[in-house]
Amino acid sequence: MSETAGQPDRARIEVRSIDYVPRAERHGKVWHQGPFWFAGNFVLVTMVTGFIGVSLGLSLGWTFLAIVLGVGFGTFFMAFHANQGPRMGLPQMIQSRAQFGSRGAVLPFAATVFVYVGFIVFDLILATQALQLVLPGGPWFWYPVLALVAIAIAVVGHDLLHFVQRWLTYVLIVFFGVFTVWAIVHLGDAPRPVETGWSLTGFLAMFSVAAGYQISYSVYVSDYSRYLPADTPAGKVIAWTYLGAGGSAIWLMGLGALLADRLEAPDAIGSLVAVGNELFPHFGTALVLISVPALIGIMSVNAYGAMLTSASAVDGFRRVSPGVRTRVTGIVVVMVLSVLIALILPEDYLGSFNTFVLLMLYFLIPWTAVNLVDFYFVRRGHYAITEIFKPRGIYGTWPARGLISYVAGVLAMVPFVVTSAYTGPVAEALGGVDVSFIVGLVVAGGLYLVLSRGIDTEAEEQARVRSDDELESLVRQGLAKPTGDLDSLS
Repeated sequence: MSETAGQPDRARIEVRSIDYVPRAERHGKVWHQGPFWFAGNFVLVTMVTGFIGVSLGLSLGWTFLAIVLGVGFGTFFMAFHANQGPRMGLPQMIQSRAQFGSRGAVLPFAATVFVYVGFIVFDLILATQALQLVLPGGPWFWYPVLALVAIAIAVVGHDLLHFVQRWLTYVLIVFFGVFTVWAIVHLGDAPRPVETGWSLTGFLAMFSVAAGYQISYSVYVSDYSRYLPADTPAGKVIAWTYLGAGGSAIWLMGLGALLADRLEAPDAIGSLVAVGNELFPHFGTALVLISVPALIGIMSVNAYGAMLTSASAVDGFRRVSPGVRTRVTGIVVVMVLSVLIALILPEDYLGSFNTFVLLMLYFLIPWTAVNLVDFYFVRRGHYAITEIFKPRGIYGTWPARGLISYVAGVLAMVPFVVTSAYTGPVAEALGGVDVSFIVGLVVAGGLYLVLSRGIDTEAEEQARVRSDDELESLVRQGLAKPTGDLDSLS
């Protein structure tokens, strides 16, 4: 990414995709991670998540406590992934080759792409419903239009995504700040449509959903921190990511809980319009419309991440040339697929599609456990980057320890799962509470730690030294910039 006068050129299309970012090209400020993830999480889907506790009979106070604890726990994993970006200079999912191999990593890759597409579909639907409050046109018009805007932002790439998310944060804080204060004052003494109180089932369910929601962001965190300088303090990367993502989640989920506690049959758009318009005319409508750019922003983020993950998966079987063409092609394919699914998805099938996305999330829980255990406890952040790009490098193609741990984590979760189609026996005994993500994290991460005792870290350290020398040599020769051509490494 070129820079002018020390500042990144946001108008220039990003030239990298799944390749390594050389240290000479690193730029950005660590505090930018805060607003980036604040806006990324400040979407209507997050607010709807806050409805769950009250809908299960939990009081507003207990619901809010469950949200704070759940978000606090789930964001922990997300934030620690952010530290991998500056250390490795790689997108999030291609790092998984160090644990799952150049081809074995296709298992979590596939689930990740489905989750990306699922979230884009939901965002398209919500954004269109918001625009239809004041503008004509149906899904056949708005879905492609919204997709084109998201594609344009994602194609320009990393720096523009950061710029858009940063400025959206300021706007969202102002408008939703006013609305939140008004909602607390206006709804504070409003009668509750349903009597609520303490419910262990409701508390555990709200905690689990809030935590799982945050963990789901782990699959692309370092995509947006990999351009930071390699010597960026780990504590600052983790803290800014944690504050941004956690702060917006607690805010919006808490607001959703308040609306659910005081309104009868609340929904994301209708509740904002009804309550906001009581402050002064059309304020609620304006609030919903301001949410549309945030939805477009996270659609761009999801499309960008899906492109990186898809390219990483294909590259394990057939060499992918990193660069602009790969990025543009991948982003367009992802968005076209998302639009088609949104168009053919009948409204009464949204619940089933939500279940499908939830199932994909189950497959990502063991991945995050294995990936973080490997980075922080096994290899301690030391990787031979060039070997990750070699189909038959030191990390292998189908390494047993990572794949066994991953599959064991998935299988261990089954008795604890709760979906509309299936509820595990342990979950039934717990009153329908889904704590499968905790089981998946413990089993996959713990087993991987045990199985990794035989790794020859000294031999890997020698490979890492050779890798660093090779990377710097390529940079000096101009082979690793700006096209990021790492074909010679294989």
